[in-house]
Amino acid sequence: MSTGENDTIADETVGAPVENSSTNRKQPFPQGFLDTISTGWAERPETRPAPRAQAPYAQRRRAAVSAAFPGKRLVIPAGSLKQRSNDTDYVFRAHSAFAHLTGWASDAEPDSVLVFEPTTDGHDVTLYFRERADRTTTEFYADATVGEFWIGPRPSLAGVAADLQVATAHLDEFAPVDGELFLDEDEALTRFVSELRLIKDDFEIAEMRRAVGITAQGFDDIIRELPAAVAHARGERVVEGVFHRRAREDGNGEGYDTIAASGPHACYLHWTRNDGTVVPGDLILVDAGVEADSLYTADITRTLPVSGRFSEVQRRVYETVREAADAAFAAAKVGVRFRDVHAAAMTVIAARTAEWGLLPVTAEEALDADRGGQHRRYMVHGTSHHLGIDVHDCAQARREMYYDGILTPGMVFTIEPGLYFQIDDLTVPAELRGIGVRIEDDILMTEDGPVNLSADIPRTADEVEAWMARLQG
Repeated sequence: MSTGENDTIADETVGAPVENSSTNRKQPFPQGFLDTISTGWAERPETRPAPRAQAPYAQRRRAAVSAAFPGKRLVIPAGSLKQRSNDTDYVFRAHSAFAHLTGWASDAEPDSVLVFEPTTDGHDVTLYFRERADRTTTEFYADATVGEFWIGPRPSLAGVAADLQVATAHLDEFAPVDGELFLDEDEALTRFVSELRLIKDDFEIAEMRRAVGITAQGFDDIIRELPAAVAHARGERVVEGVFHRRAREDGNGEGYDTIAASGPHACYLHWTRNDGTVVPGDLILVDAGVEADSLYTADITRTLPVSGRFSEVQRRVYETVREAADAAFAAAKVGVRFRDVHAAAMTVIAARTAEWGLLPVTAEEALDADRGGQHRRYMVHGTSHHLGIDVHDCAQARREMYYDGILTPGMVFTIEPGLYFQIDDLTVPAELRGIGVRIEDDILMTEDGPVNLSADIPRTADEVEAWMARLQG
């Protein structure tokens, strides 16, 4: 059964089907139903939970926003349900800035709005959302999108206020006014709330660790189920499904579409079709991350030899990528520029591809900022991006705060170099064609240097082989 709007049996007349309806799924209610549906229900106790752990952190984030925009009315919408097809919607996920500023995460209500109302000494902040309907209203039983008869219990204003430690009001009381600043419409506000996430607080870091820990279990699951993937005509889907089960059981789901790219598919950077075979002797590149219920996500890539052991050529490529990742990690120090992490990885990629005779120039010439780049054919993407409540977090931050920004304690970012030799690339020897390798880890910058949050997931070629042998027993 779907839960879209056309499941709504909204016509309260008796008798014939609804006239001039665009769907034959709407039917009238019999009079007996209308006479009895609002009676015979037990009282619902008003629950006022203790504040959730994120509440004080969200309060501090709101205070920072308030201080940055004195005298301005600010509107931060959660967003609405998005149509998947006809009368079905995608699972709702609130806008990341809304979740960050409210602490309302996987349980947030669609169409909610966080409003900063200017006062003489700052802002009064109110969270507007659709209060649950009384059972005497038609919304309760007739609206398949929000009615509790269809989707289950919804939160009350008082309960959310206690949970999130923010004033609440019914969505019907919210009204836009002239001159207010809307998220994603006002450039300054959109930029500020994005840059606010560049430095993670203690709650966020703990959630990132949680997401990485669940993701590690998901990779263990994949290795255990690789024989089933090999046996299936669409083995990549088996890998995707195994990880999805872990993500949904222990988290909110995946933070992004899983890439399960086996053989030549590993050379396609965003291969999410995942409909190919998994063949012994090939590599399978799995880029996957669990999103915790708080909406913070991991982003991990491991490249596995399907048969459990790397060939000589595969190992050479793999260990080169690891060398690049280790160089990037070593370059990540407090006070250096974010883009210098990428430069360190590319120095290794240029050196090795030149050494293998793949470049028409020297490694030094390839690294020239203006006339080089020949090595980028085999690694076209960047080495790092910020990570957090979005998999590509802080994307609206200014360049001088992001790529040209200074590494600071509290930043969380990826290190993910790779080498990709596409199956039809005539610039490389036949033995390399169809090999794609990426190694991706999630890094926390601290005063004492970088910490690899995903270090417990095996990384070296020897460690990967031992890991697979242990889990496949």
